[in-house]
Amino acid sequence: MASENNIVGLLMDEKDNVATIFFETSENSQIRVLKKDGEEKELLKSKEKIPFGHKIAVKNINKSEEIVKYGEVIGQASKDIKIGEYVHVHNLDSTRGRGDIK
Repeated sequence: MASENNIVGLLMDEKDNVATIFFETSENSQIRVLKKDGEEKELLKSKEKIPFGHKIAVKNINKSEEIVKYGEVIGQASKDIKIGEYVHVHNLDSTRGRGDIK
């Protein structure tokens, strides 16, 4: 189990507004966000429990704004998302493979 000072989130591209976390978090867990070269980009606190391997917002994301992971758009925010919040199907609409959303 991770201690509060070694929960890591990985940011693969400077355009990303979400990072993938590598330990489950609880509310107020401190997350060290690292760039893919291992350099620490920032510290942030999770606003809620986030499962291992899922996404955390590293920037505020407005409703309908694109969500970017690995430098690629993976969807749009279905509501406003604050830094440190869990990003998943409850607040992300996938735009991949949909002809009705460009």
